[in-house]
Amino acid sequence: MKKKFFNANIYRNDTASEIMVDNGRIIQIETNLPKCVEEIDLQDKLVLPPYVDPHLHLDYVYTLSELGQEGAGSGTLFEAIELWPKFKETLTVESVRRLAMKGIKDEVSQGVQHIRTHIDVTDPNFTALKAMLEIKEDLKETVDIQIVAFPQQGMYMYKGGRDLVEEALKMGADVVGGIPHYEPAREFGDKSVHDIVNLALKYDKMIDVHCDETDDTHSRFVELLNALVLMEDYGTRTTASHTCSFGSADNSYAFRMMDLFQKSKMNFISCPTENAYLQGRQDTYPKRRGLTRVKEFKESGINVAFAQDSINDPWYPMGNGNMMNILDNGIHLAQTMSPEEIKTSFDLITYNGARCLNIQESYGLEVGKSANFIVLNESSVYESIRKRVDVLASVRNGDFLFRHKEMAYDIPLNL
Repeated sequence: MKKKFFNANIYRNDTASEIMVDNGRIIQIETNLPKCVEEIDLQDKLVLPPYVDPHLHLDYVYTLSELGQEGAGSGTLFEAIELWPKFKETLTVESVRRLAMKGIKDEVSQGVQHIRTHIDVTDPNFTALKAMLEIKEDLKETVDIQIVAFPQQGMYMYKGGRDLVEEALKMGADVVGGIPHYEPAREFGDKSVHDIVNLALKYDKMIDVHCDETDDTHSRFVELLNALVLMEDYGTRTTASHTCSFGSADNSYAFRMMDLFQKSKMNFISCPTENAYLQGRQDTYPKRRGLTRVKEFKESGINVAFAQDSINDPWYPMGNGNMMNILDNGIHLAQTMSPEEIKTSFDLITYNGARCLNIQESYGLEVGKSANFIVLNESSVYESIRKRVDVLASVRNGDFLFRHKEMAYDIPLNL
């Protein structure tokens, strides 16, 4: 049955205000469309494609509070990694599933419909991976989940880590992951990057590497990753996550590399809140922000997206799956709030993330695509971001996943 959503302010579309849906797909986006049996008034609110969280650790969510333990006292990435095995010992398929479902509910209830999750496979029992493969299938009508085979303790730092990544790919993981800056020496970091690309080619998988998540400007694994995928013409299927050290690199090196990034078309993900918390820990002042060069990437046409990364785990005690909060922090830290930049800021948590996940052919508010979108509690992009508004409704395949009453902002004050 056809239905029409009308009176909408559609993101990046100044000419249409109505969306007609049939059998879960968008069949028209126009104004003054024909009457339908079912018509939904969107009350002049801003309509976006669903939020995308392209980097989340669903096997870690809520482990900090759940186990009643403290996180890294130093607040550093490397201490948190060292603490993780103690947490991992207590995990079961059931516990991972229960907490991951809680994290997914956090995100979906706030407008996310696409998640890429990094699952630790440096575990011969594949406890977390088994749980996540089940969840992915169980929730496919509600949220799309991509699973990264991620060796949290390293392909070589953890004995047999490389083979565990390969086995995880055979079991059904969608993406090859890695963490070259955590390997015991540069030689092994380089070797892991070669392994990542070779495994992706062998199994026809995408790539998403925790790459140079450090303030150390000598950490330049992104250069090797980019070179390999450039030569294999695999850049559009590759993502470098974090690349914090690139935010500290000198301009001569950075701009030479950005020219190569443009050639490879590799994607980047920045995790603003988490890396602002973790990085710069050894700095006094000036103190680094922890972000990669988001502003320069955008200006150079290099795809970059924002992500949550963690929710209440040993790395990051905060987080709640609210992508508006991630966007707000990210554009502040990256200093991307000119009038022109604000107009397309939502790309950082929608379209750009979709490109990282390689779902851009099916994602977005266009005729022929699935009728998946969210409705924000404001009418304009600027006011939505300024007020950090909530998601009023999330629509998937033309049906509501949820729908809230409008939140009132014009509250009379007795002054």
